[in-house]
Amino acid sequence: MKNTKQNSKHNNHNTFLLFPDNFSDSLDWWLEKYFENEVHTSPETQKAQNRDINLFLDYMNVQTGSIKRNNWTLKVSRGFQNYLKNQTDSDGKSLRNERTTDRIIAHLKTFAKWIHSIHPFTLFNPMLKVKLSDSGKFLDIDKAITSEEREKLLNVADNLIELTALSKDRHRYKDKEKPQLKYKRPYRDRAIIYTLTETGMRRSDVINITIDKVNFKTKKIFIKGKKTYKYQISRLGIIAIKDYIKKERTRDADKWKTNLLFLPSSTVNRGNGKLTPCVINSIWNKVCKEAGVSGKTPHSSRHAMGIYIMKKTGNPAAIQKQLGHKNPAYSVQYSKVLEHKLEEILLDR
Repeated sequence: MKNTKQNSKHNNHNTFLLFPDNFSDSLDWWLEKYFENEVHTSPETQKAQNRDINLFLDYMNVQTGSIKRNNWTLKVSRGFQNYLKNQTDSDGKSLRNERTTDRIIAHLKTFAKWIHSIHPFTLFNPMLKVKLSDSGKFLDIDKAITSEEREKLLNVADNLIELTALSKDRHRYKDKEKPQLKYKRPYRDRAIIYTLTETGMRRSDVINITIDKVNFKTKKIFIKGKKTYKYQISRLGIIAIKDYIKKERTRDADKWKTNLLFLPSSTVNRGNGKLTPCVINSIWNKVCKEAGVSGKTPHSSRHAMGIYIMKKTGNPAAIQKQLGHKNPAYSVQYSKVLEHKLEEILLDR
């Protein structure tokens, strides 16, 4: 077997790939190795990545009769992008919006870049000159939670024990204090809501917080991945985390034996002690419903943090530092908040 080494600017390690003696240089082999060595996203995101790339492989096989690596050209890439944009249903409506198309192309660009870093294509990376649409380059800042919505969410989070965690059996506990349901974790859910709103973290980062990376003195949370990100959290946010650790986490830690901060209830039979994005969504949606907030997602709190920092500092670099944007262009988009504020000032003059 032959082997090759990946030298990546984004990784602190080298990846060695063993090429079999009968190496066919087929993209399905590369896809398998890609997920084994390079992909570290959540299981849900990996499913989407795998599905999107396989959609391209099916297209390429039809167009070229093969999925050999050297048959992947810029022409094939652009043809696939047009295919995604032009597919329609029986009523003539597009099967995909621009965001979905951009997501598929983005996954394909990352895959191609990884292959090219290990075993360069004959001419150049076939996805290098394929551009995303304009809509794929902009954030949904308008979907951010407002300051009023944030207050409502935090008020509900502070009252989760009374609202959702106590027994509903009015007959059994008619004249007694109602006990907390064994499977409910109101202090954990409260701390998760505070972590989302008071840091601007992504769901995936919230899931991956380890208890040893929370600095209670400086109120900083470190997320270690390919790159370590540092999130500042508010005083109220760090208090919510302390309350969860003190009042709930211990009863679940004995079962799961992990240093992750946020744990599933010990009453959960399956799992590895790690919450999923679906659980974060469920907690968020439950609190939103109680607070009367609609149409907002956990990511809406991330946009709200960006807007808050822009209003306070007017500095996109501060946003990039807190939210961990790899591309500073994303942070700059929050400057439109200042433009709106300027309009209001001049109109009221």
